[in-house]
Amino acid sequence: MSYLDVINRRRSVYALSDQLPIPDEELVRTVEEAVVASPSPFNVQSGRAVVLLGGQHRALWNEVVRPALEAVVPAGSFAPTAEKLAGFAAGAGTVLFFENRPAVEDLKARFPTYAAAFDGFAEHALGMVEVNVWNALAERGVGASLQHYNPLIDDAVKARWGVPVEWALASQMVFGGISAPAAPIEKLPASERVRVVR
Repeated sequence: MSYLDVINRRRSVYALSDQLPIPDEELVRTVEEAVVASPSPFNVQSGRAVVLLGGQHRALWNEVVRPALEAVVPAGSFAPTAEKLAGFAAGAGTVLFFENRPAVEDLKARFPTYAAAFDGFAEHALGMVEVNVWNALAERGVGASLQHYNPLIDDAVKARWGVPVEWALASQMVFGGISAPAAPIEKLPASERVRVVR
């Protein structure tokens, strides 16, 4: 499979099961390799990941995210949210992505000329970490989708899993076996998105 095949295979998969097509150890190794291989500005390597499997994964969605949303979503309209969360909990695991903020702040101090740009650079780098993990999982037949329930869950996540307070939660990637393929989506043609200047 070529790299372009891999990135075209990667989709937001929502119909997930807890049955992975690869062993947990291979999945963790895949995440580790993708995180380490991802580039970052000035080689700051500030992206972090926490992999939750099995019961820890279900605790995230049932005991952390659900109560946080119940506190802000009106009870009368919570049913669609509950259904969505149950779908996430049905997966095999979640990768929590974080930014190690002290590393970024250190860059600002060491390179003041670029200080105003480093937050954006760090976000770009973490985005590369996320998409590299996502592509690597897709290449191994693991379905995933990227969620953003922060900042509602930040403090509870850090407390429950002993995450350093200085790490900023950025996203949650739910993954699992693919119970049903992603629905087709329309994409704009390259002619509308890419310009070539000679």
